[in-house]
Order: sequence, then structure tokens, then C-alpha cells
Amino acid sequence: MYIIQSEQSFDSAHFLAAYDGKCRHIHGHRWRVIIEVQTDQLIESGQLEGMVTDFTDLKYDVKALVDMFDHGLILQEGTMRKETLSCLLEDGFNIITVGFRPTAENFAKYFYNKMEEKGYHVKRATVYETPTNSAIYEKM
Repeated sequence: MYIIQSEQSFDSAHFLAAYDGKCRHIHGHRWRVIIEVQTDQLIESGQLEGMVTDFTDLKYDVKALVDMFDHGLILQEGTMRKETLSCLLEDGFNIITVGFRPTAENFAKYFYNKMEEKGYHVKRATVYETPTNSAIYEKM
């Protein structure tokens, strides 16, 4: 099995609604996202001979995904009052709404699925919320 990986990062804020702890408050992270792509057999001919895929393409696609979240406030749909959200949007804040609780675990699955949709044979996606805490998603 051949495995390559690409890593990108983004800075953003989030909070966990209905959480009994410090993370219920808006706080920020430098999120690190590592995507691993695998294959049993390398490309056999052409420009990409001897490769899993082109690192340039993989890097570009991972970066494009994480850049959507950079310097934004990530909200789970329905977790902020409409009036508050409206004020933030009127003041020009970058608000990113997602259909899941914005945890490292859910982000790992999100990035895995998005890269798979782009046609990559993803082995796993790892998301670091802090330098020493990460979540991994891989399909069995």
C-alpha cells in the first residue's frame, strides 16, 4: 500500500452550544488538517508515472477546502440567535455555518468526505484542534 499525505491549516473560532464546559464560549484554534491518500498500485505511465497522485493537485485541493474556514466564526446551524447572527453579518464578520457540531471529530469526517468527493482514495483525515489533540476519521 502506498500512502501520501498533505497538510494544511486554518485559523478560526467556534463554540459548542449546549456544552457544559469552557468550549461553550467562543474561542479560536489553529486547526491542522492532514489528508492521507492511498493506492495499491502506482500510476504506470505518463507524467504521473510512479506516483499515487500529483502532490501539487492534492495540496491545492486540501488548501482550497481549509481556506473556506480561515479567519471565520464557524457556527452550527441554529445555535445562535437570529438577531445576534444578523448583527455579526451586518458588521462584516466572516460567519461560516455548518450542518454539524464543529468538533474536531466532525471536521475529520467532513474533510474526508469532501476529498473523497473530489475523486481521491482517502485513507484517513486527521484534524488537530490543538498541537497535541487530534481526531481521525477513516472508513472501515
